[in-house]
Amino acid sequence: MAEIGYTMLCEQTPARQLVADVARAERAGFDYAVISDHYFPWIEELGHSPYAWSVLGAAAQATERLPLMTYVTCPIMRYHPAVVAQKAATMGVLSQGRFTLGLGAGENLNEHVIGNGWPSVDTRHLMFREAIEIIIRLFGGGYCGYRGEFFDLDSARLYDLPDKPVPLAIAASGGRSAEIAAEHGDALVSVAPDSGLVSAFAGAGGHGKPVYGQLAICYDTDERAARERAHRLWRWSVAGWKVMAELPGPVNFAAYARTVTPDDVASSVPCGADVGAVVEAARAYVEAGFTHLALVQIGGAHQEPFFEWSERELLPALRAL
Repeated sequence: MAEIGYTMLCEQTPARQLVADVARAERAGFDYAVISDHYFPWIEELGHSPYAWSVLGAAAQATERLPLMTYVTCPIMRYHPAVVAQKAATMGVLSQGRFTLGLGAGENLNEHVIGNGWPSVDTRHLMFREAIEIIIRLFGGGYCGYRGEFFDLDSARLYDLPDKPVPLAIAASGGRSAEIAAEHGDALVSVAPDSGLVSAFAGAGGHGKPVYGQLAICYDTDERAARERAHRLWRWSVAGWKVMAELPGPVNFAAYARTVTPDDVASSVPCGADVGAVVEAARAYVEAGFTHLALVQIGGAHQEPFFEWSERELLPALRAL
């Protein structure tokens, strides 16, 4: 079975609770934890979006063994790649080597806030490649310069580096981005159990490297309540990544999701207390070649029952898969 992770979902949970939740996830027996890096929630009902990197610093002190990872950080607009490198290196030090930098080309939802518009996907991939190159150079130590089409670096240096460079996990959704991930990354990140993407990553040089996925579930002893909550808070996700990367704000996602039904959401989100349904959803990732799978429990106020259920039933069942 893949290693099973816990997702600190900033869009639905206040900052202090995120830290308490990740410590609880460690006690429950999860193998690692990831955190979303957003400026906005997907829809207003989610209601939160604290700064992920402040939460990560606290999480590094609140946990002892749990590997931590951004899922994922965009280094092409809201953050300059030199700043991403600095804070990732600092997290590597604070966590004593437990941090992985997950990187992706971002969403309009979070990056438009700086007022520079939202580039086409082809331009974003070019920007993303330059950003990764800058981060890798800075992780190598010493003074660095860079002159690119989109980014410049003027005699930059990271003074506080971990003993080993922070690993890079790179998000991909198609063949071109899979090649970037294989060329520059230590791992692949994908939001869907796409065996073709995993094969493209392996064929481009990523064979044997970890592959990270994510699965949303909505645990509740009342299946009807779980389905209602999943629809109310997760209906935006039905859009798919090509739409999710382009819409500019929570109101736009809400408008898109007006016709999404509870059945639409439940078709991809296991709802209720059926361990077998989660195991079957996870099986798709394992069979597609994923080595890591982070679970998202929908509903910020429903984490503790999820931890109790995970510790008692879900994690043992997943590890027996």
